[in-house]
Amino acid sequence: MATPVINPPGSLLDEKLKKSSPGKIGGIIFGIMLLGGLIYIGTKLAGDLSIVHSASVFPFILLGVALFIALGFEFVNGFHDTANAVATCIYTHSLEPHIAVVYSGIMNFIGVLLSSGAVAFSIITLLPVELILKVSKGAGFSMVFALLVAAILWNLATWWRGLPASSSHTMIGSIIGVGVANQLMQGNSGTSGVEWDQVIKVFKALLLSPVVGFFMAGAIFMLFKLVARDPRLYKAPEGSAPPPFYIRLLLILTCGGVSYFHGSNDGQKGMGLIMLILVGTVPTAYALNHTVNAREVQTFAAVSTQVVGTLGTYVEPGAVMGTATPELEQYISTKKYEPGVMLALQQQVTDIRNEATNYGALGNVPPDMQANVRNQMYLTSETLRLLAKTGPKMSANDTKIIANYKGFLDKSTKFIPTWVKVAVALALGLGTMVGWKRIVITVGEKIGKTHLTYAQGASAEITAMITIGLADGYGLPVSTTHVLSSGVAGTMAANKSGLQMSTLRDIALAWVFTLPAAAILSGCLFWLFNLIAK
Repeated sequence: MATPVINPPGSLLDEKLKKSSPGKIGGIIFGIMLLGGLIYIGTKLAGDLSIVHSASVFPFILLGVALFIALGFEFVNGFHDTANAVATCIYTHSLEPHIAVVYSGIMNFIGVLLSSGAVAFSIITLLPVELILKVSKGAGFSMVFALLVAAILWNLATWWRGLPASSSHTMIGSIIGVGVANQLMQGNSGTSGVEWDQVIKVFKALLLSPVVGFFMAGAIFMLFKLVARDPRLYKAPEGSAPPPFYIRLLLILTCGGVSYFHGSNDGQKGMGLIMLILVGTVPTAYALNHTVNAREVQTFAAVSTQVVGTLGTYVEPGAVMGTATPELEQYISTKKYEPGVMLALQQQVTDIRNEATNYGALGNVPPDMQANVRNQMYLTSETLRLLAKTGPKMSANDTKIIANYKGFLDKSTKFIPTWVKVAVALALGLGTMVGWKRIVITVGEKIGKTHLTYAQGASAEITAMITIGLADGYGLPVSTTHVLSSGVAGTMAANKSGLQMSTLRDIALAWVFTLPAAAILSGCLFWLFNLIAK
């Protein structure tokens, strides 16, 4: 591994920082956003917690500590990953460093606020369902803390080395580590604790995105050469002069686009975990989506009745079941379909329908029943997801009916309050403006053997913006770090500029070791936290 990159005195970035102002206007703008955001978060959180009546302050202390760690992960993610978005803009002199960083922070903020939440819940589906159902107990908290602490530690370690490692990759590794450790601690096969189908789906996105980044950026660069004949685009910047107006505008726009999509994609990775923290500490306020009103509950009841009838057509003659909830939990844990599962699922759908109808709206569910109703809904939703893979083959019409019902369940349990998005956006944006220099130097000076040209910078940024934007649309987590750094490498290869193989080797080693290192670290932490929680 390379020695730590600690802003060497001769770096181009240091020279630029000596000549540039600290971007006071941008700092003031973000400062106002930060203050306004904190006031908004405080107000909304206080309003949500006003319905929570606890004789102990422990849940609130635990909530504060857990939120601090979760937002700490997003803060580290900000200065670790987002630095990639500003590197090309800085090294092509399109924007001064401080202005570029503030601009990126603001675009990250907007990206998080407008995110759909699809990526957040694709991450959550990787977690062991039995631990999610116990999120308010010791094992559930141990899971969340182990994931976050392991991810933070590994991200800090790679940042200290100046290596553009992936926060997405780190989080997936941490989740695998917890899943394996949980099963081993119960005396089962470690691999049975991991949703491998989901892991493979996510891992394919993480694996293919750097390859796509390398070749797409190289192809776009060659297209530049065919279409744009301006020789200035293919030379290293002279002094600190900015690029031609049109390419400068493109570089600024793509820098903002990459930052926006980074916020929209990477910003969601902590949101799902924050929601688990909220459900575990104060279920009265966050276990169920209180915006689901009486009219929607009536529709839900009608759809539930339809689903009960649909499931009945797949019940095998002579099938028997035990208690519904344990039967479904066993199915989720073993992933082995038994005839009694369909009967248990029918019963669970009926029970949820009766409870929802009885309360009228989810906000009316008694405080001591909120977590229980949520667990029933979440367990049913996950059973339906698994049933599509391991259960009896269903007709297209029946599959559509069940998917519609599952959508109601997910709306009730998989939601993200706006104040959570604001908190993540602030943490991500603030992190961007604090620790960006190390990674920027690596991307800007240590991938290629020659200075980044305007066309190379634009090609890498366009590639990153398109790739991350598409992944966000499909709800897949990808690595901003790997896409952009591989894009820069692709343009260097296409231009025959030469690559610094030592840097690429270190980035590749970080890519290879991130998953097992994060898995081992999170698994050990999960075991340790479980000992403490007992």
